[in-house]
Amino acid sequence: MQTSALFILVVYILIQGASYWLDTINIRHMKQTGLAIPPGFEGYIDEELLKKTHAYTIEHNTVGLIESVISNSITLVFLYGGLLALYSSWISSLSTSFIIQGILFFLILSYAGSLLSIPFSLYNTFKIENKYGFNTMTMKLWITDLIKSTLISTVLMGIVLACGLWIIQKSPELWWLYVWTFFFVFSIFMMYISPYVIEPLFNKFTPLEGDTLEERIKAMMQKTGIKVSRVFKIDASKRSHHTNAYFTGIGKTKRIVLYDTLLNKMDEDEVLAVLAHEGGHWKKKHVLKMLVVFEALSLAGAFIAFKVLKTGILAEIFSISGNAFFAELVILGFVFSIVSFPFTPLFSAFSRKHEREADRFAVDLAPRSDALATSLIKLSKDNLSNLHPHPFYAAFHYSHPPVVERVRRIYEMAKERS
Repeated sequence: MQTSALFILVVYILIQGASYWLDTINIRHMKQTGLAIPPGFEGYIDEELLKKTHAYTIEHNTVGLIESVISNSITLVFLYGGLLALYSSWISSLSTSFIIQGILFFLILSYAGSLLSIPFSLYNTFKIENKYGFNTMTMKLWITDLIKSTLISTVLMGIVLACGLWIIQKSPELWWLYVWTFFFVFSIFMMYISPYVIEPLFNKFTPLEGDTLEERIKAMMQKTGIKVSRVFKIDASKRSHHTNAYFTGIGKTKRIVLYDTLLNKMDEDEVLAVLAHEGGHWKKKHVLKMLVVFEALSLAGAFIAFKVLKTGILAEIFSISGNAFFAELVILGFVFSIVSFPFTPLFSAFSRKHEREADRFAVDLAPRSDALATSLIKLSKDNLSNLHPHPFYAAFHYSHPPVVERVRRIYEMAKERS
């Protein structure tokens, strides 16, 4: 094994070790402090519920840890055990077409990854989620969802790969720019058509027409400059008791989608507060800012990938001969995952800043200033969320401030408003 490949392996193992250490101290912290009922949560949760939360979190994390160890081990064997070179050679023997080779190369890898995740998905859904009263999905529906998602991902991956590889073939020197442009346009296109074409394949969307809540939502959003075209309820309860709500649409005109589970567990003021928070993200241009940062980094990544792939150094380091372009892309993705790890807490902090701003906006906009706090408390209770994450773990992984901190800040802002 070359020194460079060994160095990459050691760094990867150290990073995974740091990640597992964060998971470990997070669980230990929860066990030590997790039975304390936080201020503001009195009357909503009790010690028995916190014990249930402990058990749920530990079981989920344990399964996640096992899946991660197995997945990482397979990845290392694939890269360092000579299997990537054999796989690349086998794919090359199936066709002389660069585009067909690339489609087969990545589609088969995608299927392999999905196949490996199936046992863990089944266990999480029908063992853990069942045990704690969340799962409502039948095995028939689970299989149907798997088939649908596989077919959709196959079609979309096939289109993206065919177009991307055609661009690479036609423009050897500027493909990094054209591929990035294509991906950007395609992602915007998918954001537009997904609510109308893909999402209805999985859920039934029912308009809230004539409902007083719909009129209150439209009136509130109008204050932010958002025109709500329709408000829909989806039958999320046929899969899970978990709750959610989201916006779809490009520009100022939005569709609002509410989970039926959310409507069943929250009063109208709390639903409005949740949507006011989402409206705050739009008003403060958080989505646009994140998109600009992500696309700028993607463009830089595409250029770096072009420069690295042009040298052929990755194939040399991992001893891959012949047409190694697709294998090098896999190795490059592996290396990028290592390089990006130290930046995770920076992006998390950036996201948490946006969440605090959106909370502030929701407190000012919502009809009841403390409604967002009570909605978050209910969400935490209903989803068995860990109320006592370790500060290091939260700083590294949490895209939202810990819910206890959020609730405290929202109550303080609500007092200021009153």
